[in-house]
Amino acid sequence: MNKFINEKLIPVAMKFSANRVLIAVRDGLSYTMILAIVGSIFMLIASLPIPGWPEWLDKIGISQYLWQGVDGTFNLLGLLASFTVAYSYARQCRQEGIGVGILSFCSFLIVTPLIKTKTSSGIDMAYMGAKGMFTAVVIALVSVRIYKFFIDRNIRIKMPDSVPPAVSSSFVALIPGVVICTFWLLVYALLDTFRLPNLHNVIGTILGGPIGFLGGSVFGTAIIVALNSLFWFVGINGGNIINQIMQPIWLGNLQANMEAYKQGKALKYIFTQPFMDNYVYIGGGGATLGLVIAIALIARRKKASQRTRALAPLTLVPGLFNINEPAMFGIPIVLNVLLLIPFVAVPVLNLAIAYFATYTGIVPYTRATATWTMPPVISGFLTTGSIRASILQIILIAMDILIYMMFYLAVEKQFLNDESKEV
Repeated sequence: MNKFINEKLIPVAMKFSANRVLIAVRDGLSYTMILAIVGSIFMLIASLPIPGWPEWLDKIGISQYLWQGVDGTFNLLGLLASFTVAYSYARQCRQEGIGVGILSFCSFLIVTPLIKTKTSSGIDMAYMGAKGMFTAVVIALVSVRIYKFFIDRNIRIKMPDSVPPAVSSSFVALIPGVVICTFWLLVYALLDTFRLPNLHNVIGTILGGPIGFLGGSVFGTAIIVALNSLFWFVGINGGNIINQIMQPIWLGNLQANMEAYKQGKALKYIFTQPFMDNYVYIGGGGATLGLVIAIALIARRKKASQRTRALAPLTLVPGLFNINEPAMFGIPIVLNVLLLIPFVAVPVLNLAIAYFATYTGIVPYTRATATWTMPPVISGFLTTGSIRASILQIILIAMDILIYMMFYLAVEKQFLNDESKEV
């Protein structure tokens, strides 16, 4: 088993974790989360589950401004990602990030169809949010590669050394910038001339279809959750690889739920980013909050091992805020075969139970997001506006504690044996 992990699994996982494209997408999309969180705060204020609260906000004229705040933040995730992903990828390729980020940003707007009337025209905001994220990522990655092609071959306008760096860098980016914007303009023109779907819809169909199946079905999401745990098991942050690929789908679903709630319609997407964070990955990858609580309970026994007593405070406090690196590498969970089964099974069970509870209406659909470090129970209420979500989190944590405790007792026995041998 160890030979297979060391010779087959770890090298593949290391290649994934070191891939510059995946790192760029991960870091670029991470920058956009600030808009999602700020927008969710405005939404939570506008829709607190207090009888008469939304009506009172409407009456005093504040509600419309809060929803304007939601539209001006959450609905710009895709537009912002076109810059942040390009900036991150350019830095990975050791290129100037700001300039190519601006070019990618402009290219995103170039391929986005306009809404035209007799007197004016404007950008279709439907593509500015999470719906445009896949297009933003593709445009960013391709634009950086074009930019790098010209810079590596020294095809650029050179200015004298006396010219200020800010001015000089603008001229350096001029030739690749013209090519990048022209390229995306041609793409838009070809699709429009032949009456084909716009680039957002084309990329959404090609990439969003298969990825959407994985991230939008219970069986596909279970595969994603299991893969996340397997990557963590070999020491690779599974969330930075697997979950980041799914983020555009889950954020898109969340935005659709937010829009439906705003319009008073039924919410229809179960799998969203807050659903995964607050129900499936309670305590981090592998849903390890149950494990660290189990460790804390075992540490209170008179005959507990010294190692378990030392691990309890080091893992419990970070675990409450969904930070599980101390548990991953302190117990360790990484490459610990004794904990592999619960580490994979527990989040999958959380997924199944939370899906059933949401699908049957026991708990509401998620319609807002919170920071990933928000402690459980609080996060459930904030993302759904219902105490029932908090109760579900408590039930899931209790189940996770029982499962992890059964397996951790074997680890504890091993710790005690090692300590007796040392004595």
